[in-house]
Amino acid sequence: MKITYIHHSSFLVELESVYLLFDYTEGTIPGMKREKPLLVLASHRHGDHYSPVIFDLIKEHGNVRFVLSNDIWRKRLPEEVLPLTDSLKHGETAKYRLENGIIRQLTGTPENQIEDGVISDACLTIHTYKSTDEGVAFLIEAEGKTIYHAGDLNNWRWEGEPDNWNDSMAKKYSAQIDKMAGMHLDVAFLPLDPRQENDFYLGMDEFLHKVDVKHVFPMHCWGDYSVIGKIRALSCSAGYRDRIEEITGDGEVFTEEDERFV
Repeated sequence: MKITYIHHSSFLVELESVYLLFDYTEGTIPGMKREKPLLVLASHRHGDHYSPVIFDLIKEHGNVRFVLSNDIWRKRLPEEVLPLTDSLKHGETAKYRLENGIIRQLTGTPENQIEDGVISDACLTIHTYKSTDEGVAFLIEAEGKTIYHAGDLNNWRWEGEPDNWNDSMAKKYSAQIDKMAGMHLDVAFLPLDPRQENDFYLGMDEFLHKVDVKHVFPMHCWGDYSVIGKIRALSCSAGYRDRIEEITGDGEVFTEEDERFV
């Protein structure tokens, strides 16, 4: 597995059989093998997580499929990408498999997913969770790996908001994270937003106390990567700080063979 941090909340994950591109809006996408399928995911319609520029990848890569949160209106998408685009709402599960190097969604009941008397096995499964802001978070299972991208699912506690608003936000966040409690994830991309000031760590901290994650990638830092050192310095992070990857700028690459991939 190879992970490239592109910009803000965008990462490219390279697996043996497929690329996963999350929440791309801008930045340099590394070169990719044209024969390897590319799955492009957008967690919601906010401009720092989704841009129509993703559809230009059809010209550059060719073997592309798009998975969008259903708050991104299909009627506004280019007509030519509609057959290649799946829209998911929260609480859904979508399954995909490779057919002659092309990634396709499995549809219908298991009884209908039969070819030549054999049930079609999914090579990749996507589960969605309800964001506390817009859209969804993605949990992906592929090649024995489990990869989570939070999108804007976070405990968005803000100074200046009424206590009842912040308390409601915390409850909504916990309700979603509790659905993943006890899971073991290989990779999690989690918001760590300096704009939340003293509360910047709350969402990541709760997640990592409830979910076992091997490699944690902070995102949504707005270019202020000092928050990574700040959460590592907090006493509450003692049990997981060594699993938080150090990001210092766009374009950084992490592989399981690299000593930087802690």
